[in-house]
Amino acid sequence: METAMHTTTAKKVLSVRPVGTRAVLAELDGLQDVLALQDMLYKSPLPGQVDVLAAAETVMVVGESAAATRAIGAQLLELELTIPEVTDSGLVVIDTVYDGDDLADVAELTGLSMDGVIAAHTGQIWTVAFAGFAPGFGYMVGENEALTVPRRSSPRTAVPAGSVALGGQYSAVYPRRSPGGWQLIGRTGARMWDLDRAQPALVRPGDRVQYRAVREVVTAAAQDSQTDPDHHTGPGLRILNPGAQSLIEDLGRRGFGPLGVSAAGALDRASLRRANRLVGNSASAAAIETVNGGLTVEAVGDQVIAVTGAPTTLTIQSPSWVDSDDDGGEPQPGSRRTVPMAAPFALLDGEALTLGAPESGFRNYVAMRGGVDVPEVLGSRSADTMSGIGPAPLVIGQELPAGDATESTAVGSPELQPGFPGEDVTVLDVVPGPRADWFDQAALDSLTSQDWLVTPQSNRVGMRLDGTPLKRIREGELPSEGTMAGALQIPPAGLPVLFLADHPITGGYPVIGVVRDEHLDRAAQVPIGGRIRFRFIHDSPDFSKTPEK
Repeated sequence: METAMHTTTAKKVLSVRPVGTRAVLAELDGLQDVLALQDMLYKSPLPGQVDVLAAAETVMVVGESAAATRAIGAQLLELELTIPEVTDSGLVVIDTVYDGDDLADVAELTGLSMDGVIAAHTGQIWTVAFAGFAPGFGYMVGENEALTVPRRSSPRTAVPAGSVALGGQYSAVYPRRSPGGWQLIGRTGARMWDLDRAQPALVRPGDRVQYRAVREVVTAAAQDSQTDPDHHTGPGLRILNPGAQSLIEDLGRRGFGPLGVSAAGALDRASLRRANRLVGNSASAAAIETVNGGLTVEAVGDQVIAVTGAPTTLTIQSPSWVDSDDDGGEPQPGSRRTVPMAAPFALLDGEALTLGAPESGFRNYVAMRGGVDVPEVLGSRSADTMSGIGPAPLVIGQELPAGDATESTAVGSPELQPGFPGEDVTVLDVVPGPRADWFDQAALDSLTSQDWLVTPQSNRVGMRLDGTPLKRIREGELPSEGTMAGALQIPPAGLPVLFLADHPITGGYPVIGVVRDEHLDRAAQVPIGGRIRFRFIHDSPDFSKTPEK
Protein backbone atom coordinates (compact mmCIF):
# COMPACT_ATOMS: atom_id res chain seq x y z
CA MET A 1 0.00 0.00 0.00
CA GLU A 2 1.46 3.33 -1.05
CA THR A 3 0.82 6.51 0.90
CA ALA A 4 1.48 10.08 -0.22
CA MET A 5 2.42 12.55 2.51
CA HIS A 6 0.38 15.72 3.01
CA THR A 7 1.80 18.68 1.14
CA THR A 8 0.55 22.23 1.12
CA THR A 9 0.00 23.95 -2.21
CA ALA A 10 -0.98 27.47 -3.12
CA LYS A 11 -4.11 26.27 -4.87
CA LYS A 12 -7.48 27.68 -3.84
CA VAL A 13 -11.14 27.44 -4.71
CA LEU A 14 -11.67 29.03 -8.14
CA SER A 15 -15.09 30.52 -7.40
CA VAL A 16 -18.20 30.07 -5.27
CA ARG A 17 -21.77 30.11 -6.59
CA PRO A 18 -24.92 30.31 -4.44
CA VAL A 19 -27.28 27.32 -4.62
CA GLY A 20 -30.44 28.92 -3.32
CA THR A 21 -30.05 30.35 0.17
CA ARG A 22 -28.92 27.22 2.02
CA ALA A 23 -25.95 25.94 -0.01
CA VAL A 24 -22.94 27.10 -2.00
CA LEU A 25 -21.07 25.45 -4.85
CA ALA A 26 -17.27 25.67 -4.79
CA GLU A 27 -15.73 25.31 -8.26
CA LEU A 28 -12.28 23.72 -8.42
CA ASP A 29 -9.52 22.93 -10.88
CA GLY A 30 -10.17 19.23 -11.37
CA LEU A 31 -10.90 16.11 -9.36
CA GLN A 32 -7.71 16.22 -7.28
CA ASP A 33 -8.67 19.61 -5.86
CA VAL A 34 -12.24 18.35 -5.27
CA LEU A 35 -10.90 15.48 -3.18
CA ALA A 36 -8.59 17.85 -1.30
CA LEU A 37 -11.42 20.23 -0.33
CA GLN A 38 -13.74 17.35 0.55
CA ASP A 39 -11.08 15.86 2.84
CA MET A 40 -10.48 19.22 4.55
CA LEU A 41 -14.18 19.82 5.16
CA TYR A 42 -14.66 16.32 6.57
CA LYS A 43 -11.74 16.71 9.00
CA SER A 44 -12.39 20.35 9.95
CA PRO A 45 -16.05 21.29 9.30
CA LEU A 46 -16.78 24.98 8.89
CA PRO A 47 -19.18 26.61 11.41
CA GLY A 48 -22.77 25.81 10.43
CA GLN A 49 -21.76 23.13 7.91
CA VAL A 50 -24.46 20.44 7.54
CA ASP A 51 -23.43 18.38 4.52
CA VAL A 52 -20.69 18.14 1.89
CA LEU A 53 -21.32 16.79 -1.62
CA ALA A 54 -18.25 16.26 -3.81
CA ALA A 55 -18.62 15.86 -7.57
CA ALA A 56 -16.51 16.02 -10.72
CA GLU A 57 -15.28 19.61 -10.51
CA THR A 58 -17.26 21.05 -7.60
CA VAL A 59 -18.00 20.63 -3.91
CA MET A 60 -21.41 21.71 -2.62
CA VAL A 61 -21.61 22.69 1.04
CA VAL A 62 -24.99 22.87 2.76
CA GLY A 63 -25.41 25.27 5.67
CA GLU A 64 -27.76 25.15 8.64
CA SER A 65 -29.14 28.63 7.85
CA ALA A 66 -28.91 31.33 5.22
CA ALA A 67 -26.52 33.36 7.40
CA ALA A 68 -24.26 30.34 8.03
CA THR A 69 -24.24 29.56 4.30
CA ARG A 70 -23.11 33.09 3.41
CA ALA A 71 -20.27 32.81 5.90
CA ILE A 72 -19.28 29.39 4.54
CA GLY A 73 -19.10 30.79 1.01
CA ALA A 74 -16.75 33.57 2.09
CA GLN A 75 -14.52 31.15 4.05
CA LEU A 76 -14.25 28.73 1.13
CA LEU A 77 -12.64 31.43 -1.00
CA GLU A 78 -9.89 31.88 1.60
CA LEU A 79 -8.96 28.22 2.09
CA GLU A 80 -5.65 26.88 0.85
CA LEU A 81 -6.11 23.35 -0.43
CA THR A 82 -4.09 20.55 1.09
CA ILE A 83 -3.70 17.31 -0.86
CA PRO A 84 -5.09 14.40 1.19
CA GLU A 85 -3.50 11.06 1.81
CA VAL A 86 -4.02 8.69 -1.11
CA THR A 87 -4.25 4.96 -0.52
CA ASP A 88 -4.54 2.01 -2.88
CA SER A 89 -7.65 -0.13 -2.41
CA GLY A 90 -8.62 -3.61 -3.54
CA LEU A 91 -10.30 -4.57 -6.80
CA VAL A 92 -14.09 -5.05 -6.92
CA VAL A 93 -15.27 -7.27 -9.80
CA ILE A 94 -18.81 -6.69 -11.13
CA ASP A 95 -20.24 -9.45 -13.33
CA THR A 96 -22.30 -7.91 -16.12
CA VAL A 97 -24.63 -9.12 -18.87
CA TYR A 98 -24.21 -6.70 -21.79
CA ASP A 99 -27.71 -6.43 -23.24
CA GLY A 100 -28.67 -2.84 -22.33
CA ASP A 101 -31.29 -0.89 -24.24
CA ASP A 102 -28.74 1.75 -25.29
CA LEU A 103 -25.83 -0.56 -26.22
CA ALA A 104 -26.34 -0.02 -29.96
CA ASP A 105 -26.64 3.76 -29.47
CA VAL A 106 -23.40 3.81 -27.47
CA ALA A 107 -21.67 1.86 -30.26
CA GLU A 108 -22.81 4.46 -32.78
CA LEU A 109 -21.81 7.37 -30.53
CA THR A 110 -18.33 5.98 -29.92
CA GLY A 111 -17.69 4.61 -33.41
CA LEU A 112 -17.21 1.14 -32.00
CA SER A 113 -19.09 -2.06 -32.64
CA MET A 114 -21.25 -3.41 -29.81
CA ASP A 115 -18.54 -6.01 -29.12
CA GLY A 116 -16.04 -3.17 -29.15
CA VAL A 117 -18.03 -1.31 -26.49
CA ILE A 118 -18.07 -4.43 -24.31
CA ALA A 119 -14.33 -4.94 -24.80
CA ALA A 120 -13.60 -1.30 -23.92
CA HIS A 121 -15.79 -1.45 -20.82
CA THR A 122 -14.33 -4.70 -19.47
CA GLY A 123 -10.78 -4.04 -20.61
CA GLN A 124 -9.93 -1.21 -18.24
CA ILE A 125 -9.87 -0.52 -14.52
CA TRP A 126 -12.42 1.99 -13.26
CA THR A 127 -11.85 4.09 -10.14
CA VAL A 128 -14.72 5.39 -7.97
CA ALA A 129 -14.18 9.14 -7.90
CA PHE A 130 -17.17 10.09 -5.76
CA ALA A 131 -20.63 8.88 -4.72
CA GLY A 132 -23.94 10.50 -5.47
CA PHE A 133 -27.32 10.40 -7.20
CA ALA A 134 -28.54 7.54 -4.95
CA PRO A 135 -27.13 5.34 -2.15
CA GLY A 136 -24.54 2.96 -3.64
CA PHE A 137 -24.25 4.89 -6.91
CA GLY A 138 -20.52 5.39 -7.51
CA TYR A 139 -19.22 7.64 -10.29
CA MET A 140 -16.37 5.60 -11.82
CA VAL A 141 -13.63 7.09 -13.99
CA GLY A 142 -11.90 4.84 -16.54
CA GLU A 143 -8.30 4.72 -17.73
CA ASN A 144 -9.23 6.26 -21.10
CA GLU A 145 -12.07 8.25 -22.69
CA ALA A 146 -13.08 5.73 -25.34
CA LEU A 147 -16.54 5.37 -23.80
CA THR A 148 -17.31 9.02 -23.13
CA VAL A 149 -20.91 9.53 -24.29
CA PRO A 150 -23.59 12.17 -23.62
CA ARG A 151 -26.52 11.50 -21.33
CA ARG A 152 -29.94 10.99 -22.87
CA SER A 153 -31.72 14.16 -23.97
CA SER A 154 -34.64 13.25 -21.71
CA PRO A 155 -34.16 11.04 -18.63
CA ARG A 156 -36.12 7.83 -18.17
CA THR A 157 -38.70 7.93 -15.39
CA ALA A 158 -37.61 4.44 -14.27
CA VAL A 159 -34.28 2.64 -14.77
CA PRO A 160 -34.20 -0.99 -13.54
CA ALA A 161 -32.06 -1.86 -10.51
CA GLY A 162 -28.69 -3.29 -11.47
CA SER A 163 -28.48 -1.39 -14.76
CA VAL A 164 -24.88 -0.78 -15.84
CA ALA A 165 -24.65 2.62 -17.49
CA LEU A 166 -22.45 5.27 -19.06
CA GLY A 167 -22.86 9.03 -18.70
CA GLY A 168 -20.25 11.55 -19.80
CA GLN A 169 -16.86 10.16 -18.79
CA TYR A 170 -18.32 7.96 -16.05
CA SER A 171 -19.63 4.44 -15.61
CA ALA A 172 -21.95 3.39 -12.79
CA VAL A 173 -24.50 0.83 -11.62
CA TYR A 174 -28.01 1.90 -10.62
CA PRO A 175 -28.50 0.39 -7.12
CA ARG A 176 -32.29 0.29 -7.38
CA ARG A 177 -35.14 1.24 -9.69
CA SER A 178 -35.03 5.01 -10.10
CA PRO A 179 -35.21 7.81 -12.66
CA GLY A 180 -32.06 8.31 -14.71
CA GLY A 181 -30.63 9.81 -17.85
CA TRP A 182 -27.55 7.64 -18.48
CA GLN A 183 -27.02 5.26 -21.40
CA LEU A 184 -27.81 1.65 -20.39
CA ILE A 185 -25.35 -0.96 -21.70
CA GLY A 186 -25.95 -3.94 -19.39
CA ARG A 187 -27.14 -5.30 -16.04
CA THR A 188 -25.67 -6.93 -12.96
CA GLY A 189 -26.94 -8.84 -9.94
CA ALA A 190 -24.36 -7.24 -7.63
CA ARG A 191 -25.97 -5.56 -4.60
CA MET A 192 -24.54 -2.04 -4.75
CA TRP A 193 -26.28 -0.95 -1.52
CA ASP A 194 -27.23 -3.16 1.42
CA LEU A 195 -27.95 -1.77 4.89
CA ASP A 196 -27.36 -5.24 6.36
CA ARG A 197 -23.64 -4.99 5.48
CA ALA A 198 -21.14 -3.30 7.77
CA GLN A 199 -20.35 -1.02 4.81
CA PRO A 200 -23.67 -0.58 2.95
CA ALA A 201 -22.04 0.63 -0.29
CA LEU A 202 -20.34 -2.09 -2.36
CA VAL A 203 -17.99 0.50 -3.86
CA ARG A 204 -16.75 3.65 -2.18
CA PRO A 205 -14.62 6.58 -3.36
CA GLY A 206 -11.10 5.37 -4.10
CA ASP A 207 -12.12 1.75 -4.86
CA ARG A 208 -10.95 0.16 -8.12
CA VAL A 209 -13.55 -1.72 -10.18
CA GLN A 210 -13.41 -4.10 -13.11
CA TYR A 211 -16.47 -5.22 -15.07
CA ARG A 212 -16.54 -8.85 -16.23
CA ALA A 213 -18.80 -10.04 -19.06
CA VAL A 214 -21.04 -13.01 -18.18
CA ARG A 215 -23.97 -14.74 -19.88
CA GLU A 216 -26.46 -14.53 -17.02
CA VAL A 217 -27.01 -12.48 -13.89
CA VAL A 218 -26.62 -14.10 -10.49
CA THR A 219 -28.36 -12.03 -7.82
CA ALA A 220 -27.14 -12.23 -4.25
CA ALA A 221 -29.92 -12.95 -1.79
CA ALA A 222 -30.71 -10.07 0.53
CA GLN A 223 -31.35 -10.50 4.21
CA ASP A 224 -34.79 -9.30 5.19
CA SER A 225 -34.23 -6.89 8.03
CA GLN A 226 -37.81 -5.65 7.94
CA THR A 227 -40.11 -6.78 10.69
CA ASP A 228 -43.58 -8.09 9.85
CA PRO A 229 -45.61 -4.90 9.27
CA ASP A 230 -48.76 -6.62 10.50
CA HIS A 231 -47.29 -7.83 13.78
CA HIS A 232 -47.92 -5.41 16.62
CA THR A 233 -49.75 -5.90 19.88
CA GLY A 234 -49.50 -2.51 21.59
CA PRO A 235 -51.48 0.71 21.24
CA GLY A 236 -51.29 2.67 18.01
CA LEU A 237 -53.07 2.89 14.67
CA ARG A 238 -54.22 0.18 12.24
CA ILE A 239 -54.33 0.98 8.52
CA LEU A 240 -57.76 0.17 7.05
CA ASN A 241 -57.14 2.01 3.76
CA PRO A 242 -53.76 3.58 2.87
CA GLY A 243 -55.21 5.79 0.13
CA ALA A 244 -53.14 6.55 -2.98
CA GLN A 245 -49.84 6.67 -1.11
CA SER A 246 -49.21 7.04 2.60
CA LEU A 247 -45.73 7.12 4.10
CA ILE A 248 -44.06 7.54 7.47
CA GLU A 249 -42.07 10.79 7.53
CA ASP A 250 -40.25 12.91 10.08
CA LEU A 251 -37.93 15.88 9.45
CA GLY A 252 -35.46 13.71 7.54
CA ARG A 253 -31.84 12.61 7.78
CA ARG A 254 -28.95 15.03 7.32
CA GLY A 255 -25.23 14.57 6.78
CA PHE A 256 -25.27 11.39 4.67
CA GLY A 257 -24.70 13.01 1.29
CA PRO A 258 -21.30 11.33 0.83
CA LEU A 259 -23.13 7.97 0.93
CA GLY A 260 -25.55 9.14 -1.74
CA VAL A 261 -28.39 9.53 0.76
CA SER A 262 -30.69 12.54 0.48
CA ALA A 263 -32.43 14.15 3.44
CA ALA A 264 -35.94 12.87 2.56
CA GLY A 265 -38.49 13.73 5.30
CA ALA A 266 -41.84 15.50 5.14
CA LEU A 267 -42.37 17.62 2.03
CA ASP A 268 -44.51 20.14 3.94
CA ARG A 269 -42.36 20.53 7.04
CA ALA A 270 -44.49 23.28 8.57
CA SER A 271 -47.58 21.05 8.50
CA LEU A 272 -45.66 18.17 10.11
CA ARG A 273 -44.37 20.43 12.88
CA ARG A 274 -47.87 21.83 13.43
CA ALA A 275 -49.43 18.37 13.72
CA ASN A 276 -46.79 17.28 16.21
CA ARG A 277 -47.14 20.48 18.23
CA LEU A 278 -50.90 19.96 18.51
CA VAL A 279 -50.57 16.49 20.08
CA GLY A 280 -47.66 17.50 22.33
CA ASN A 281 -44.90 15.74 20.36
CA SER A 282 -41.39 16.89 19.58
CA ALA A 283 -41.24 18.66 16.22
CA SER A 284 -39.31 15.81 14.62
CA ALA A 285 -41.63 12.96 15.67
CA ALA A 286 -42.66 10.59 12.87
CA ALA A 287 -46.17 10.93 11.44
CA ILE A 288 -48.17 9.79 8.41
CA GLU A 289 -47.87 11.79 5.18
CA THR A 290 -50.72 11.06 2.77
CA VAL A 291 -51.83 12.52 -0.56
CA ASN A 292 -55.23 13.35 -2.05
CA GLY A 293 -57.40 11.83 0.70
CA GLY A 294 -58.65 8.28 1.14
CA LEU A 295 -56.58 7.31 4.19
CA THR A 296 -58.52 5.46 6.92
CA VAL A 297 -56.90 4.52 10.24
CA GLU A 298 -58.38 2.70 13.24
CA ALA A 299 -57.35 3.38 16.83
CA VAL A 300 -55.78 0.46 18.71
CA GLY A 301 -56.32 1.73 22.24
CA ASP A 302 -57.35 5.34 22.87
CA GLN A 303 -55.23 7.82 20.89
CA VAL A 304 -54.80 11.58 20.56
CA ILE A 305 -54.61 12.65 16.92
CA ALA A 306 -54.20 15.85 14.89
CA VAL A 307 -54.43 16.30 11.12
CA THR A 308 -52.86 19.25 9.29
CA GLY A 309 -52.03 20.22 5.73
CA ALA A 310 -54.54 20.38 2.89
CA PRO A 311 -58.02 21.34 4.22
CA THR A 312 -60.32 18.33 4.08
CA THR A 313 -63.23 16.66 5.90
CA LEU A 314 -62.24 14.42 8.81
CA THR A 315 -64.85 11.79 9.60
CA ILE A 316 -64.82 9.44 12.59
CA GLN A 317 -66.85 6.22 12.53
CA SER A 318 -67.45 4.54 15.88
CA PRO A 319 -67.44 0.71 16.04
CA SER A 320 -70.49 -1.33 15.12
CA TRP A 321 -72.44 -2.67 18.09
CA VAL A 322 -75.08 -5.31 18.95
CA ASP A 323 -78.10 -4.44 21.12
CA SER A 324 -77.79 -6.58 24.28
CA ASP A 325 -81.64 -6.93 24.37
CA ASP A 326 -81.64 -8.40 20.90
CA ASP A 327 -79.94 -11.79 21.16
CA GLY A 328 -78.40 -12.80 17.90
CA GLY A 329 -79.22 -9.48 16.29
CA GLU A 330 -77.19 -8.08 13.41
CA PRO A 331 -74.51 -5.50 14.28
CA GLN A 332 -75.77 -1.96 13.89
CA PRO A 333 -73.67 0.80 12.32
CA GLY A 334 -71.88 3.01 14.78
CA SER A 335 -72.27 6.75 14.96
CA ARG A 336 -70.41 9.19 12.71
CA ARG A 337 -69.01 12.57 13.56
CA THR A 338 -66.61 15.08 12.04
CA VAL A 339 -63.66 16.74 13.73
CA PRO A 340 -61.79 19.93 12.79
CA MET A 341 -58.45 20.27 11.06
CA ALA A 342 -55.42 21.59 12.96
CA ALA A 343 -56.87 20.68 16.37
CA PRO A 344 -56.15 17.74 18.70
CA PHE A 345 -58.94 15.20 19.16
CA ALA A 346 -59.46 11.79 20.77
CA LEU A 347 -59.73 8.72 18.58
CA LEU A 348 -61.05 6.03 20.92
CA ASP A 349 -60.25 2.34 20.72
CA GLY A 350 -61.93 0.87 17.64
CA GLU A 351 -62.93 4.20 16.11
CA ALA A 352 -61.87 4.82 12.51
CA LEU A 353 -60.74 8.16 11.07
CA THR A 354 -61.12 8.83 7.31
CA LEU A 355 -59.60 11.74 5.41
CA GLY A 356 -61.69 13.10 2.56
CA ALA A 357 -60.36 14.50 -0.70
CA PRO A 358 -58.68 17.90 -0.14
CA GLU A 359 -60.67 21.01 -0.88
CA SER A 360 -57.38 22.59 -1.91
CA GLY A 361 -53.75 21.56 -1.62
CA PHE A 362 -52.52 17.98 -1.88
CA ARG A 363 -50.87 16.55 1.27
CA ASN A 364 -52.02 15.84 4.82
CA TYR A 365 -50.12 14.93 7.97
CA VAL A 366 -51.63 12.67 10.65
CA ALA A 367 -49.80 12.89 13.96
CA MET A 368 -50.39 10.52 16.88
CA ARG A 369 -49.38 11.48 20.41
CA GLY A 370 -46.01 9.84 21.03
CA GLY A 371 -45.21 9.64 17.31
CA VAL A 372 -45.13 6.58 15.07
CA ASP A 373 -42.57 4.18 16.53
CA VAL A 374 -40.93 2.44 13.57
CA PRO A 375 -37.20 1.58 13.38
CA GLU A 376 -34.78 4.39 12.59
CA VAL A 377 -32.54 4.04 9.54
CA LEU A 378 -29.48 6.32 9.50
CA GLY A 379 -31.01 8.38 12.29
CA SER A 380 -34.46 8.94 10.79
CA ARG A 381 -37.81 7.17 10.47
CA SER A 382 -38.51 8.80 7.11
CA ALA A 383 -39.35 6.82 3.99
CA ASP A 384 -37.08 7.77 1.07
CA THR A 385 -38.82 6.73 -2.13
CA MET A 386 -35.73 7.32 -4.27
CA SER A 387 -33.33 5.12 -2.31
CA GLY A 388 -35.78 2.71 -0.65
CA ILE A 389 -34.35 3.61 2.77
CA GLY A 390 -36.80 3.71 5.67
CA PRO A 391 -40.28 2.20 6.07
CA ALA A 392 -42.18 0.96 3.03
CA PRO A 393 -45.47 2.61 1.96
CA LEU A 394 -48.33 1.74 4.31
CA VAL A 395 -50.56 -1.23 3.48
CA ILE A 396 -53.98 -2.48 4.59
CA GLY A 397 -53.87 -4.20 7.97
CA GLN A 398 -50.53 -2.73 8.99
CA GLU A 399 -50.32 -1.55 12.61
CA LEU A 400 -48.28 1.48 13.62
CA PRO A 401 -47.18 1.49 17.26
CA ALA A 402 -47.33 4.68 19.29
CA GLY A 403 -43.95 5.89 20.56
CA ASP A 404 -42.80 8.16 23.37
CA ALA A 405 -41.66 11.21 21.37
CA THR A 406 -43.68 13.63 23.50
CA GLU A 407 -42.38 17.04 24.48
CA SER A 408 -45.30 18.30 26.57
CA THR A 409 -47.64 16.79 29.13
CA ALA A 410 -50.51 18.66 27.45
CA VAL A 411 -51.83 18.88 23.91
CA GLY A 412 -51.77 22.17 21.98
CA SER A 413 -54.55 24.61 21.25
CA PRO A 414 -56.24 24.59 17.84
CA GLU A 415 -54.28 26.59 15.26
CA LEU A 416 -55.10 28.51 12.13
CA GLN A 417 -53.64 27.00 8.98
CA PRO A 418 -52.17 28.93 6.04
CA GLY A 419 -53.94 29.01 2.72
CA PHE A 420 -53.27 26.14 0.31
CA PRO A 421 -53.13 26.03 -3.49
CA GLY A 422 -56.52 25.71 -5.11
CA GLU A 423 -57.41 26.59 -8.68
CA ASP A 424 -55.13 29.64 -8.72
CA VAL A 425 -51.51 29.58 -9.76
CA THR A 426 -49.00 29.00 -6.95
CA VAL A 427 -46.13 31.50 -7.00
CA LEU A 428 -42.72 30.23 -5.85
CA ASP A 429 -39.70 32.47 -5.22
CA VAL A 430 -36.54 31.32 -6.97
CA VAL A 431 -32.90 32.34 -6.46
CA PRO A 432 -31.13 32.33 -9.87
CA GLY A 433 -28.29 29.87 -10.47
CA PRO A 434 -25.96 28.21 -9.92
CA ARG A 435 -26.13 27.54 -13.69
CA ALA A 436 -28.37 30.37 -14.91
CA ASP A 437 -25.50 31.33 -17.24
CA TRP A 438 -26.36 28.28 -19.38
CA PHE A 439 -29.43 30.25 -20.52
CA ASP A 440 -29.97 33.60 -22.18
CA GLN A 441 -32.27 36.33 -20.93
CA ALA A 442 -35.09 35.09 -23.14
CA ALA A 443 -35.03 31.69 -21.41
CA LEU A 444 -34.90 33.32 -17.97
CA ASP A 445 -37.86 35.50 -18.92
CA SER A 446 -39.73 32.46 -20.24
CA LEU A 447 -39.21 30.61 -16.96
CA THR A 448 -40.87 33.38 -14.96
CA SER A 449 -43.50 34.59 -17.45
CA GLN A 450 -45.43 31.35 -18.02
CA ASP A 451 -47.54 29.05 -15.87
CA TRP A 452 -46.03 25.56 -15.54
CA LEU A 453 -48.32 22.51 -15.34
CA VAL A 454 -47.54 19.80 -12.73
CA THR A 455 -47.67 16.51 -14.66
CA PRO A 456 -48.77 13.06 -13.40
CA GLN A 457 -45.13 11.91 -13.62
CA SER A 458 -44.42 13.99 -10.51
CA ASN A 459 -43.62 12.39 -7.15
CA ARG A 460 -41.57 12.95 -3.99
CA VAL A 461 -38.36 12.86 -6.04
CA GLY A 462 -39.38 15.79 -8.18
CA MET A 463 -42.18 17.66 -9.90
CA ARG A 464 -42.05 17.29 -13.68
CA LEU A 465 -43.41 20.43 -15.28
CA ASP A 466 -44.90 21.05 -18.70
CA GLY A 467 -44.92 24.27 -20.65
CA THR A 468 -42.87 26.03 -23.33
CA PRO A 469 -39.40 24.43 -23.25
CA LEU A 470 -36.37 26.52 -22.29
CA LYS A 471 -33.39 26.63 -24.66
CA ARG A 472 -29.78 26.48 -23.54
CA ILE A 473 -27.07 28.69 -24.98
CA ARG A 474 -24.29 26.21 -24.20
CA GLU A 475 -23.54 22.94 -25.92
CA GLY A 476 -22.17 19.81 -24.30
CA GLU A 477 -22.63 18.23 -20.90
CA LEU A 478 -22.37 19.69 -17.42
CA PRO A 479 -20.17 17.56 -15.15
CA SER A 480 -22.27 16.02 -12.37
CA GLU A 481 -22.48 18.23 -9.30
CA GLY A 482 -24.30 18.38 -5.99
CA THR A 483 -27.90 19.49 -5.91
CA MET A 484 -30.63 19.98 -3.35
CA ALA A 485 -34.36 20.15 -2.76
CA GLY A 486 -35.76 23.17 -4.59
CA ALA A 487 -33.37 22.93 -7.53
CA LEU A 488 -34.91 23.58 -10.95
CA GLN A 489 -32.97 21.26 -13.22
CA ILE A 490 -33.33 21.70 -16.99
CA PRO A 491 -32.66 18.58 -19.12
CA PRO A 492 -31.81 19.14 -22.81
CA ALA A 493 -35.49 18.79 -23.76
CA GLY A 494 -36.03 22.07 -21.88
CA LEU A 495 -38.83 21.11 -19.44
CA PRO A 496 -37.97 21.83 -15.78
CA VAL A 497 -37.85 19.27 -12.99
CA LEU A 498 -38.31 20.74 -9.50
CA PHE A 499 -36.42 18.55 -7.05
CA LEU A 500 -38.21 17.64 -3.80
CA ALA A 501 -37.08 15.88 -0.62
CA ASP A 502 -36.24 12.47 -2.16
CA HIS A 503 -34.17 13.95 -5.00
CA PRO A 504 -30.84 12.50 -6.19
CA ILE A 505 -28.00 14.30 -4.43
CA THR A 506 -26.03 14.89 -7.62
CA GLY A 507 -27.18 15.70 -11.12
CA GLY A 508 -25.76 16.42 -14.55
CA TYR A 509 -28.28 18.88 -15.95
CA PRO A 510 -27.89 22.63 -15.33
CA VAL A 511 -29.89 24.15 -12.46
CA ILE A 512 -31.36 27.45 -13.64
CA GLY A 513 -32.53 28.41 -10.15
CA VAL A 514 -33.40 27.13 -6.68
CA VAL A 515 -36.75 27.64 -4.94
CA ARG A 516 -36.31 29.39 -1.62
CA ASP A 517 -36.29 26.95 1.27
CA GLU A 518 -39.23 28.77 2.84
CA HIS A 519 -41.37 28.08 -0.26
CA LEU A 520 -40.75 24.32 -0.47
CA ASP A 521 -43.68 23.68 1.89
CA ARG A 522 -45.87 25.64 -0.52
CA ALA A 523 -44.59 23.60 -3.48
CA ALA A 524 -45.41 20.36 -1.63
CA GLN A 525 -49.11 21.28 -1.61
CA VAL A 526 -49.48 21.85 -5.37
CA PRO A 527 -51.55 18.95 -6.73
CA ILE A 528 -51.14 17.02 -9.97
CA GLY A 529 -52.64 19.25 -12.63
CA GLY A 530 -51.90 22.37 -10.59
CA ARG A 531 -50.00 25.32 -11.98
CA ILE A 532 -46.85 27.03 -10.77
CA ARG A 533 -45.36 30.41 -11.62
CA PHE A 534 -41.77 31.22 -10.68
CA ARG A 535 -40.57 34.62 -9.50
CA PHE A 536 -36.87 35.45 -9.44
CA ILE A 537 -35.52 37.08 -6.29
CA HIS A 538 -31.95 38.15 -5.64
CA ASP A 539 -31.53 37.01 -2.06
CA SER A 540 -28.02 35.56 -2.16
CA PRO A 541 -24.53 37.04 -1.75
CA ASP A 542 -22.20 37.75 -4.66
CA PHE A 543 -19.22 35.41 -4.53
CA SER A 544 -17.91 36.59 -7.90
CA LYS A 545 -14.54 37.50 -6.42
CA THR A 546 -11.89 35.14 -7.73
CA PRO A 547 -8.86 34.73 -5.42
CA GLU A 548 -5.38 34.90 -6.85
CA LYS A 549 -3.85 31.54 -7.57
